Amino acid sequence: MKLLFLQPAFQEKIWGGNRLKTEFGYDIPSDKTGECWAISAYPHSESTIKEGLYKGQTLSHVWQYHPELFGGHSPKAKFPLLTKIIDAQKDLSVQVHPDDNYAQEHENSLGKTECWYIIDAQKGAKIIYGHNAQSHNELRRKISENLWKNLLVEVEVRPGDFFFVPSGMVHAIGKGIMLLETQQSSDVTYRLYDYDRRDQQGNLRELHLKQSLDVIAVPSPDSCTNISEERILDSSITTLTENDYFNVYRWQIKGKLKMVSRAPYMLVSVIKGAGHIIVGEEQYDLIEGDHFIIPNGIERWKICGDLTAIASSVEPM
Repeated sequence: MKLLFLQPAFQEKIWGGNRLKTEFGYDIPSDKTGECWAISAYPHSESTIKEGLYKGQTLSHVWQYHPELFGGHSPKAKFPLLTKIIDAQKDLSVQVHPDDNYAQEHENSLGKTECWYIIDAQKGAKIIYGHNAQSHNELRRKISENLWKNLLVEVEVRPGDFFFVPSGMVHAIGKGIMLLETQQSSDVTYRLYDYDRRDQQGNLRELHLKQSLDVIAVPSPDSCTNISEERILDSSITTLTENDYFNVYRWQIKGKLKMVSRAPYMLVSVIKGAGHIIVGEEQYDLIEGDHFIIPNGIERWKICGDLTAIASSVEPM
């Protein structure tokens, strides 16, 4: 059994920049590239397998026709997760995502619960993380009166910070932030506020006020996370979140670390440093910006080097 290394897809955004190229060496489409869809089986921005038996195939194709690589799943099941790296050179819109029930009824889609690991942030960079309204009437009044400063909660961020963003939570990534996002495999986003910005044609960008008001949780969801760390010599495994949608871990490797599988398969993104991973008799070099899947059947491996990776998994399906 071999690892599956992936070629990302990219999306241009009005708030994007060029750090996906300068920081990770990706071949991006322009200097307005905001998103690297690193591990994705979502239809319009799929990752492809870089090498080996499945080279050139999309992740959704491998998922559908080789379910044994993922521990088996029902024929109608969709690949559940999506890993992105986001480069915010300008503020993103203030937005909210629906839960599974609302998204299925209105969008024929999964909902979108996500989480953020801050890779880098300029000094003083901030995110929007929740709101202050205590009732739906207060929420509607502050929105109608454009009392955004009074309504939205700003949080200053630093590299290494982690934020869980459940469906229903108002949020926005601020300028000067690069982060890795782990989320449900969905692209349903309701734009609540966009600072009155205009698109390339000079038009105000579309807002989704009705849908946003339908799904915003009031009061704002609890932002607490239960982060725990296990240290092994100079390395560590940090549990960032374990919830109904995904489990996310930070692997900080200094030297050598033997690891065992925690799930039928795992998604891994190297966000800093370099090294290699040994699986049986196979050795794979790892560099910053690599993304790969550890498929079902690989139960043990060893990582060597000086690197940081974010790994994610789901419970057996």
